[in-house]
Amino acid sequence: MKLEQGLIYIKDVVGGSENAVKDGVLTVDVEGLKAHLLEDPKVKAVEVDFAKPGDHTRIVPVKDVIEPRFNFDRVNGFPGMTVKYNECGNGRVNVLRGAAVVTIGDAVGFQEGVIDMWGEGALWTPFSKTYNIVVDITPIDGVDPHEHETIVRMAGLRAGTYVGLAAENATVDEVKTWELGPMKEEAEKYPDLPKVAYVQMTISQGLLHDVYMYGVDVKEIIPTWFHPNEELDSAIVSGNCVAACDKITTYQHQTNPLTEDLYEQHGKTINYIGNILSPELTTLDGKFRNCDYTAKLCEQLGADGVIVSEEGYGNPDSDLVMICKRLETRGIKTALVTDECSGWDGTSQPLTDTAPEAVAVVSSGNVSKVVELEPADKVLGNLKAAETVAGGWAGCVGEDGSLKVELNAVIGATSEIGYHNASVKLY
Repeated sequence: MKLEQGLIYIKDVVGGSENAVKDGVLTVDVEGLKAHLLEDPKVKAVEVDFAKPGDHTRIVPVKDVIEPRFNFDRVNGFPGMTVKYNECGNGRVNVLRGAAVVTIGDAVGFQEGVIDMWGEGALWTPFSKTYNIVVDITPIDGVDPHEHETIVRMAGLRAGTYVGLAAENATVDEVKTWELGPMKEEAEKYPDLPKVAYVQMTISQGLLHDVYMYGVDVKEIIPTWFHPNEELDSAIVSGNCVAACDKITTYQHQTNPLTEDLYEQHGKTINYIGNILSPELTTLDGKFRNCDYTAKLCEQLGADGVIVSEEGYGNPDSDLVMICKRLETRGIKTALVTDECSGWDGTSQPLTDTAPEAVAVVSSGNVSKVVELEPADKVLGNLKAAETVAGGWAGCVGEDGSLKVELNAVIGATSEIGYHNASVKLY
């Protein structure tokens, strides 16, 4: 597969009467975007605003983040979701790099999350650096929680596609090419390099805990090999809206840094043999089946080494170490990427499960670390929603509009695919 991404670097975003890019400034047809989303009869109202790096603006509660793009060689949109199925991973796509569609709306249950564009909060979220088109979506009255989330999710994807129309005729600043042939061909090119696979665990546990691949709810499938270009070309969509810190937004799937880093090393230090999507289920039988199947796939692919990234924490920690144990038992070297839930003082047990084989572990931070965020000049959404997100609590919103929350509440703060601002200090 060969995917060419035409990167258009966005330096500002403004409202206007058309979707266009000129000299790095993205213009969004705000009224056109609203009208487009209101074509769905289940969408009652839409509001659009902008949040830029350095603005004293707080966005809460965030549902998803989407990178706007325009596809030239397949139907434009998200296959299996907003458009009929088309294979992703080949052809040309223009990307509005630095722009992001951020969806917000009424919370359903305990739901994320916070993005601050300035100050202490901005240090913890990567989306303080993007030029955000914030879309506030209100479904019609009387829908149940599942339908509510579907309406908002689909509206966000449609908004990302609509804004992405600006990329069609824009001047491209850089072209990135992602190309990986069949495994047999790549093995013949690099016979002396270790074959490395990437196992991507995805939350798959029901309402607010879902991920979709080509429109398929991944909790309905067994672990599946896929070409890394497919994820980079928008085949995977987030439906996970609980712990903001380590959910993988649709934007982060589209730009997965672990996939990009493995690509960078392909043909140099490793032979990259692709990705495996491994659903995280709640039933014990489901966990055994998926972990066994994941390890079997890696072995049958001939992997010498595997990187495993988690999404979420708690019961998925068991899936993580179970996969590790099964891989190491098969003689496959395994490295894990996870965050920790170590309590406010950092002294609690970091994972809910352990295995002696888990000797190579990368931590992306402690989800329970408490941060204090100063009042915003402008709030997009509902500030009181911070009290009902994971990492917030009754009374965490100060009378002056300040917040005291765990990193749990901050979008992307401890992303387990490495798409975050935190770093590790060695002593």
